[in-house]
Amino acid sequence: MRPNDWHLTADVHDFHARAGDFLRSRPALHTMPLTVTEKYRAEGVAPRDGSAGPVFGRLESAGEIRAAFLQRTPAGSLSVTSLTHEQADALAVRLAELKHPVPGVVGDHDSSTAFAEAWQRRTGAQPVPGIRLHLYRLGTLTPPEPFPEGRGRAVGEEDREQLIRFCREFCVDVGEQTSIDLIDAGSWADSRFADRHFTFWETPDGTPVSTAARTSVVGEMSRVDPVYTPARLRGRGYAGAVTVEASRAALAAGAKEVVLFTDPGNLTSNALYRRLGYVRLTGFTVYEFPSRASDTHGRQRAAVDRGPASGRLAP
Repeated sequence: MRPNDWHLTADVHDFHARAGDFLRSRPALHTMPLTVTEKYRAEGVAPRDGSAGPVFGRLESAGEIRAAFLQRTPAGSLSVTSLTHEQADALAVRLAELKHPVPGVVGDHDSSTAFAEAWQRRTGAQPVPGIRLHLYRLGTLTPPEPFPEGRGRAVGEEDREQLIRFCREFCVDVGEQTSIDLIDAGSWADSRFADRHFTFWETPDGTPVSTAARTSVVGEMSRVDPVYTPARLRGRGYAGAVTVEASRAALAAGAKEVVLFTDPGNLTSNALYRRLGYVRLTGFTVYEFPSRASDTHGRQRAAVDRGPASGRLAP
């Protein structure tokens, strides 16, 4: 391996040993690579369908990690940490040298844009802007007034059927087809929801009307995702109440950074989270690199329709 260069590995434990401290140094911004890396460390990286597994990359300079990326499958986007233009160009050069497949990239807006431009210069691939997200970090948690009647409670095994129903409805709402397929196939354990810690908000008679989940605490960070209320029950304060309960649960579990992603086009949810004490940290942008010019419109439309909690963005 060359010094002061990007190094790739399929070994998640080696990647964690070398880049773990770097990822934990900015846990809110690194929420995605932190949670994905921890998931693979706990569950292994071998895909059940026999396809190629994830690839992890780190940029070393003067003996220190300066940046990192991960790619869950050859068909998935690169998830990059913050990159300078020089770091993005070096990554594009390295991946082009290796003829490594890069269908897309996701990261904070400046970093993903820098890589998209570098990849276009090196390969001629035309970047297509996809979904955009806002990343929020919790400041001072501020429960809504008035609080809706009812209570929050942790979801248990006895709630499994209701939980799966809520999660499937959520996936339909945001166009998350991969998760729908897994749920319909009875493969809940393989879905991205299986390792989340869910909370229900229920009415005084015990009926669940909304749900929110949090990731396990990694690097003193936890992410709230998803938050879902059925359409017929919206506008009653349930989403705010259950988000507060999930946020409290994350703090109680030891999180010092609690974050969540939003769709910037959803003004209602963005205003709600700000009222609850969440502060916008940065914007994330997805770019895709269609393999054929004729794919451009369809891929861009699909990227936009997937919504803020796409499995690709919120592992």
